[in-house]
Order: sequence, then C-alpha cells, then structure tokens
Amino acid sequence: MIPNMNYKNLKDSYLFYNIAQKTKAYLEEHPGTHLYKMGIGDVSLPLCDAVIQALHRAVDDQAVQTTFHGYMPECGDPALRNVIASYYRRRGVNISPEEVFVSSGASDELGDILDLFGNHKTVLIMEPAYPAYVDANLIAGNQIIHMPAGKENGFLPLPAETIQTDIIYICSPNNPTGAVFQREQLQAWIEYANKTEAIILFDAAYEAFIEDENIPHSIYEIPGAENCAIEICSLSKTAGFTGTRCGYTIIPEKLIRNDMNLHDMWVRNRTTKTNGVSYIIQKGAAAIFTEEGQKQIHENIKIYKQNAACLMEALDQLGIWYCGGKNAPYIWMKCPGNMGSWEFFDYLLEKIQVVGTPGEGFGKCGEGYFRFSTFGSPEDTKEAAKRLVKQLAEDF
Repeated sequence: MIPNMNYKNLKDSYLFYNIAQKTKAYLEEHPGTHLYKMGIGDVSLPLCDAVIQALHRAVDDQAVQTTFHGYMPECGDPALRNVIASYYRRRGVNISPEEVFVSSGASDELGDILDLFGNHKTVLIMEPAYPAYVDANLIAGNQIIHMPAGKENGFLPLPAETIQTDIIYICSPNNPTGAVFQREQLQAWIEYANKTEAIILFDAAYEAFIEDENIPHSIYEIPGAENCAIEICSLSKTAGFTGTRCGYTIIPEKLIRNDMNLHDMWVRNRTTKTNGVSYIIQKGAAAIFTEEGQKQIHENIKIYKQNAACLMEALDQLGIWYCGGKNAPYIWMKCPGNMGSWEFFDYLLEKIQVVGTPGEGFGKCGEGYFRFSTFGSPEDTKEAAKRLVKQLAEDF
C-alpha cells in the first residue's frame, strides 16, 4: 500500500517544538532578556585546530588534479577505518578495519540499520529514551516493548527472562539520563541476547565523556558481544561534528543469524544505498584520532565536564536527586516539590530564565524529571547554577 501507513502511528514531535514556542513567547513578552539555554544537546565550542587544518588540506586536495578525489569507498576511506580500529585496539578491543563502517552520523545510522532486520520485528526500548529510537521503529512497522526505568534502578534496567524481543537498544552513557551501565550490567544484557538470539544496538555516541576507568567505552569490551551486538558511534559530541556530520558503525564479522552474516549484509546495503561520506569530511574525522587531535578534543570535553560539575554542585547544595554528569554530558534531575516536568520547565523559564528539557518528552517514565545539557558556555552555566540554587532554596 502507498504511502507507508506506519507514519500514522507517529506522534507529533512536540518536545523541542514546544520548547521553542514557549521560549519565543517569553522573549516576545520580555524583549532583550538573556536566556540560559541548557536544553538541546548541541555543542557550543568550535572544531579543534587539528580537524580544521585537516579539512583545509582536504579542500586544497580537491583543487589539484593529482590529489582530487571523487567518489569515496561506500563503507569508508580505508585510512579512516584503520585509525578507528587502532583507536579500539588501544582499549584492548580487537576489531579489524573491515568491521568499521564510516557513516554520516549516529542519528542517520540508527534508522538505516533497521534495514538489516526487515519489518514486523519486536524491539525493546528502555525508557526514558532518545525519541528517534521509537519513531524509526514505528516507521519500519515494528512492535515496540517499552521497558520502564526509574530512580529505583538508577535508570539502568536489566533483562527479564519473560521478555522476548528481536532487537535491544542500549545507550550508554545514556541520553537523556546520563546513566552509565557498569561492566556486569552489560554482561547480563549480552548473555541474554546470545541466549535469545536477539541483536543489541549499542549507541555509544557519548563514550568519550566516560572518566571512570571501570566503565566500558565499548560493548566489545565485554566477552560475547561480538556475537550479538552492533555498535553505533558519533563524532558529534566527541569532537563537535554536529554540523560537520560523521560517525561510524562497528559490525563484527562473527555476527550471524539464520546463517546470514550481518556484516556482509551491511556491506551490500551500503554499496547499494550510499555513495559514502565525502573525502573532505573523512580527512577531518581522521585528524580526531591523531595524538594531537585526541589531546585537543579532550580539552573541549573537559570544559563541558566542568559545566557538569558546576550543575552537580548546585544540585548537591539543594539536596536534589540526580544521575549523570560525571560520565556523561547530561544531568537528569528529579523535579522538586513533585512538580511535573513541563510545570518545572515553565517555573525555571519564568523565575530565573533557565531553559532545560522536560523529561516527559523522552517517554512516560520521564514525567517528573528534567534534563540539563552541559554543552553551553561556562559563563552561562555558572550563572544558571547560581540562579538555580538561589531560587530553589527560597521556594523549596
């Protein structure tokens, strides 16, 4: 049937639209007011110098006949695939360059990867969740099991033997909660997936923010993951590529279901459906994995982590429960006074001109919670934290 009737099952994408409308109305009533925006998870620092220089060199290459590049290999520049594989090997994860697929970013890949599984599959999504997980599967016609998470388990649910599913989404460090799965928790999910022949889609977009040495950056640090997991990564938050667009996906050659090799299937998919990521962008991405590139991006990440520390200190002073922040760029807090998440949004906007993200927008389990992004400027973050402490101390 034409068109795809599954689009009827999508809810209006009201979360960030509503935020934009509410902030617009407030500014119209209070012209000239400065808002302290800690809602949308977009970076505020520019690309590091190592990346900028590599991009410039790549542009110059395109102006000279002998260095000009047209189509790139659909699965990625072999040089970039090799440096990403080396990045994993430095953490003790032995993957081959051929298991690395360069993409235009994690958001694109999280939807495209569903091609591997066909329609009418059962998908487990832990909530609160990044809304695109749900929407991509609704479009594909899949049945969704909404697995609730909450304060009682630190927003880190574990598998239940009674659940039968084909696909499992795990995001760690998590968006929106900032919660991070420990090694033994990931081991439980891997054992469950291998036992039930499910596939884990592991969203590792925020792995560079992990500072605890005991927390895995990659699911492949856990034994057995190569038989059940696909890892999807992004350079957006790691290196400020939100507007530059590049990421990568790892599909092990050992990943087989029903005598079909998912790695080989993805090669066929990419060579059919894409012409690859541009030469210029891939050269810029490769610079991230150099010694100087790693040093520079972690200097930027350090600034975002300082923002997180500033907000966590404020919440600690107020005695408000939260998770995230230490190993993630998001802080997920309990709304004070049993306020609803949109009620708390309005309260912060009206009282102290601070903008965050209502937890309800990430699913029913998010009601009563609120997300702060730490990607803003240090100056705005410090002022927002100061206002938060003063106002909440007075009112609660």
